Amino acid sequence: MIDFTDQAIVVTGAGRGLGRLYALDLAKRGASVVVNDLGGSMGGEGADPTVADEVVGEITQGGGKAVASHDSVESPEGGEAIVQAAIKHFGRLDAVVSNAGIFNSIAFEEMTPDQWRQMLKVHLDGGFHLSQPAFKIMKNQGYGRFVFISSSGGMFGQHLEAHYGAAKAGLVGLSNVIALEGAEHGILSNTVLPFGFSRMVTETVDAKTLEETGLKDLIAPEKVVPMVTYLASRACEVTHQNYSALAGRYGRVFIGLGDGWLAERDVTATADDIAEHFAQVSDTESYSIPDNIYEELFSVMGRLGIDKGGAGASADSS
Repeated sequence: MIDFTDQAIVVTGAGRGLGRLYALDLAKRGASVVVNDLGGSMGGEGADPTVADEVVGEITQGGGKAVASHDSVESPEGGEAIVQAAIKHFGRLDAVVSNAGIFNSIAFEEMTPDQWRQMLKVHLDGGFHLSQPAFKIMKNQGYGRFVFISSSGGMFGQHLEAHYGAAKAGLVGLSNVIALEGAEHGILSNTVLPFGFSRMVTETVDAKTLEETGLKDLIAPEKVVPMVTYLASRACEVTHQNYSALAGRYGRVFIGLGDGWLAERDVTATADDIAEHFAQVSDTESYSIPDNIYEELFSVMGRLGIDKGGAGASADSS
C-alpha cells in the first residue's frame, strides 16, 4: 500500500472538487496535509476561509492531520506562506500538488488582456510562486515530489479557452525544467491532465446533459485521484512526464519529435525546399522523445555526422 506516514504535502485548491479529493486520499494514507484554498468563485472572485477549514475538519475528524491555508498563489508572498505552513506545522515538505485554479469560457476574439492575464496569474504564475520556495526546501532535504495539474485543454486545445489552455500548457514547461534541475537532488516533477466532474465541467456542459448521457458517472472525479496520489508518493520513480486520467483510463501524454527532413550539412534550406519536402517534414511514423533541448540538437548533429564533442568530427566518428 502506498503510504505517506511522516510526510507533509501541500495541496492547493484543496477546498472543493478534485483538490479536496486529493487532500482526503493523501491524508487517509498518512500524510499531514496543508489544505490551501482561498475559497473564491470559479471565476476567481471573492474569498471564503470556511472552504479550506471544512476539509481540514473532515481530515481531522477521521483521525488525520491537516492545517488550513487561506493564502493566494497569485503572489510570491502567498506561495511562500503556503510552503511555510507545512514547515511550521509539520517540520518538512515532501510533496506539492499544484492544483489551484480558476476557469471561465471566453471567445478568443473577445478576450481582454485583463482576462488573459488573470488566468495566467493564478495557474502559471501561481505554479511558479508555489514551487520555487518548495524546491529550495526539497533540495536541502534531498527529496521531493511535484505534481502539477495541467489540462488536455492546453495540450490538445479547447474552444473558448485560449487563456486557460496557454496557462495549463505553460505548467508542462515549468514541470519539465524542475524535473531537470531537481534530478540530482532527489526531486521528481510530473503533470497530470485530469478529466473529472467538477465546477469546471459544468461551465462547458450543462448538468442535465451530464445526467442523461451518463457522462457524470463516467467521469467521476474519484477516478482521477489515484494518478495524482501515485505521482506524489515515494513509490513514484519517474520524472519529466505527463499523464492523463480520464474515466478510469490512465496513460502517458508525450510530445514526440518526428525525424523530419534533414537538409544537407552545408546547405541553407529555403521555403521552396520546405514546400517540396513538406510530407517528410510532417511525417510522424518515425520519431523520438528528447529528454531535453540538448538531446534534440545532439540527435541532428549525429545524423549530420558531427560528434557532439567537436564540430569538425567526421561521419565515421559519430
